[in-house]
Amino acid sequence: MNTLKIIHLLCVMGWMTGVFAAPRGIIFWKREYERLGEYGPAGDLTYRIYRFSAGLSAIAVITGLWLAHLWGWPTWSFLKIILVAVLLGHYLYTGRLIRRAKEGIFNESDRFLRIYNEVSVLIAIAILAMVVIKPF
Repeated sequence: MNTLKIIHLLCVMGWMTGVFAAPRGIIFWKREYERLGEYGPAGDLTYRIYRFSAGLSAIAVITGLWLAHLWGWPTWSFLKIILVAVLLGHYLYTGRLIRRAKEGIFNESDRFLRIYNEVSVLIAIAILAMVVIKPF
């Protein structure tokens, strides 16, 4: 079980890189696109970070569900699963923003993207609270 936990934590850390960095990268990508008028290094890096962390998110979710099963589905794990689903939805919306950005479409303001980026931090804190505190 310790090996499974290690794999889960490693993949979660990698996924969080994409969750936290990709929305911020879109801000730099947008500024770069406005300056250059084309897809540049910031866009390439943002896309690569998102794509890399997507695979890790799948492994993190699978191993997390596996651990919950091995622990007998404790009550707190259901709230954690719901929060992870919300974070996954946030991440998938980021993917939508990236697909649009690849077409040169940047509808969201820098302010929206900064706030959107911070929402993921709040969700991650709530998930960590479930795991550490195990409130029920």
